[in-house]
Amino acid sequence: MISRGGDLSRSMSLRRDFQPLENTRTSRPRLVRGRTRNGEPRLREREARMRLPPFVDVLPPGPSYDVERSGNVTALVDQPAILNCRVNKIGNRTVSWLRDRDTHLLTVGPYTYTSDQRFRAQHIPGSEDWALTVKYVQVRDSGKYECQVSTTPPLRHYIWLTVVEPKTTIFGGPDVFINRGSNINLTCVVDYTPQPPSYLIWSHNGKVISYESERGGVSVVTEKGPRTTTNLLVRGATHTDSGTYTCSPSSAPEASVAVHILNGEHQEAMQHNSHAPPQMSALLLLSAVGALLMPWY
Repeated sequence: MISRGGDLSRSMSLRRDFQPLENTRTSRPRLVRGRTRNGEPRLREREARMRLPPFVDVLPPGPSYDVERSGNVTALVDQPAILNCRVNKIGNRTVSWLRDRDTHLLTVGPYTYTSDQRFRAQHIPGSEDWALTVKYVQVRDSGKYECQVSTTPPLRHYIWLTVVEPKTTIFGGPDVFINRGSNINLTCVVDYTPQPPSYLIWSHNGKVISYESERGGVSVVTEKGPRTTTNLLVRGATHTDSGTYTCSPSSAPEASVAVHILNGEHQEAMQHNSHAPPQMSALLLLSAVGALLMPWY
């Protein structure tokens, strides 16, 4: 037989085991004395932080591109091109290079994944620069390239590569009209050369122009640099000075213009006739021949 005292102690034990939730640690955060400016009660700082998601203010900021150090590139044909991609705070991510026109994977980290041996990944351990180098770059290599960081989702930055060839231009061409007795002044410009041409030669009707010839009055002024300019001056033009003038740089293709010496002809008419289509010229020639062959009555 169980005494009444034992029943009383057992019930007291059960009551202790089934305390209301508000007395346990899982209850809502306790309030501290005082209120905020907007009248809401303040929570203890520690308990307020415990209610935040676990990832808040824990993960460091992700990688980002330094756009100023990852700009577009213009390269000369047959010269090396370097496309640089600077990534800040990359952590343990990987940088890959892809060619946009065919989505061809070129490099992953320091490794190359293309059979074209001109492409190489370039990276110094500890550096934020991830470069793609292209040796002996060609015009076909021009286009958009993608620098990709292996985040989720991936980060992408695009860089344009423009490949240019050496170019020679004579201003005023292809036809130049000069009045007899005036000066012939031709300017030849050479662009996109790896280095300034070692020499430039002017020729007239296939013959190199001699600055010490009996004709006299011929001079040339040349300024070399990233853009090389040479100026040919022929004073007191005569009909013998008409013809084709050619500028031939040592490291660029040549360019030519046709110089016409006018002797009272109307310049606009000369230009119109010089640019007439071949069909019209042939028609005019047939009309002239037909007129000569017509019998006179």
